[in-house]
Amino acid sequence: MSKVAIRTLTPSETAAALPALAEVLADCVEGGASVGFMSPHTPADAIPYWEGVARAVSEGQTVLIVAEKDAEILGTVQLGIGMMPNQPHRADLKKLLVHRRARGLGLSRLLMDAAESEAAKHGRHVLVLDTATGSPAESIYEKFGWQRVGVIPRYALMPDGSYCGSTFFYKSLATI
Repeated sequence: MSKVAIRTLTPSETAAALPALAEVLADCVEGGASVGFMSPHTPADAIPYWEGVARAVSEGQTVLIVAEKDAEILGTVQLGIGMMPNQPHRADLKKLLVHRRARGLGLSRLLMDAAESEAAKHGRHVLVLDTATGSPAESIYEKFGWQRVGVIPRYALMPDGSYCGSTFFYKSLATI
């Protein structure tokens, strides 16, 4: 059995990975994940989004982490570190995505652990995220030690156009 590799991509690696990242995003949207996009969503539709992420990685605003198995990207998460001047201690966790065929391998845990490690390296000790209320991700974040803050009803749309609430979480990495 091959081992899963978790790594942070450089700007050039991010640019080279755009097709694979687009495939993971399209698969998640088509699987019903509320991650900002509507169905149908093809890998070609996802490329402009990932080009924006690549720019943010190049500008030092985003840290992009991937999970690979047999040199294939099967999951990803982003850490938004380009914050306002009064928030140098905070980061946004964005787009934890795992391809449906790779679920159950523990990739979410590995990606989240890597994101927390990267946050600490960048001096960020308050992390925040939101996820679709009632989604499987909601229970995953609680299992990983994130604190539920609350729910905003009808915050976003599911890929099929139906409304969904968003549950907000935070995690403190500080021991103060």
